[in-house]
Amino acid sequence: MAFFSRSTPAAQPEFQPEGTLAPNALIGLRNLEKSYAHGTSRTYVLRRITMDVKEGEFISIMGPSGAGKSTLLHIVGMHDSAWTGDYYFLDQPVHRLGAKDRAKLHKQHIGFVFQSYHLLDHLTVYENLDIPLSYRDIKKAERESMVCDILDKFAIVGKKDLYPNQLSGGQQQLVAVARAVISNPKVILADEPTGNLHSSQGKEIMELFRKLNETGTTIIQVTHSEANAEYGSRIVQLRDGWVVDEP
Repeated sequence: MAFFSRSTPAAQPEFQPEGTLAPNALIGLRNLEKSYAHGTSRTYVLRRITMDVKEGEFISIMGPSGAGKSTLLHIVGMHDSAWTGDYYFLDQPVHRLGAKDRAKLHKQHIGFVFQSYHLLDHLTVYENLDIPLSYRDIKKAERESMVCDILDKFAIVGKKDLYPNQLSGGQQQLVAVARAVISNPKVILADEPTGNLHSSQGKEIMELFRKLNETGTTIIQVTHSEANAEYGSRIVQLRDGWVVDEP
């Protein structure tokens, strides 16, 4: 899929009344923008993003470097609060929530997979997997059972006492995905999840995402890879902060 300089902003859907989302929408963005002030001027990273993500979709966000892909993903993941517009998650108006309520919503319903793994080097695989469960009101015995189940599901039982620097890149990303899904999130956000892996490791991760999506998990990935994008059910193109239609 080539990127053409003739791309133009896609026609934006009409603004829907507050709280009104498409049927089965898990996420709704309305005229979302992100910008930085430079003296009397302003640089836009995202422009008038209006889109819905239905529950169970697998969306691939593509575009050249600097298009705003990762910025959009981090806003959806509630890591970034410095933006304007409306954002609904499970009918909750994220744009109206305080930092504490946003963090709670994120921890309960969103799993994030980063390109560079973001495992905690001083913790074992087992301990890294226990971290997201520790944020929730789950008894220790139940947490232990959940960690053991996910170790078995991802075939990494033999790695549970190892530290991240004792694992290959593919193994670290496998642990990172396991950590993202251990608490059964509504949505997994993945930022170039195979960018640091060789092709066979990358394919293993993408096949894992496919299986998770087939069981009902909503997935939004940022990728430069056309092969990875094809795993999705829908591709969203970004250029210069706009959602664009490619000619």
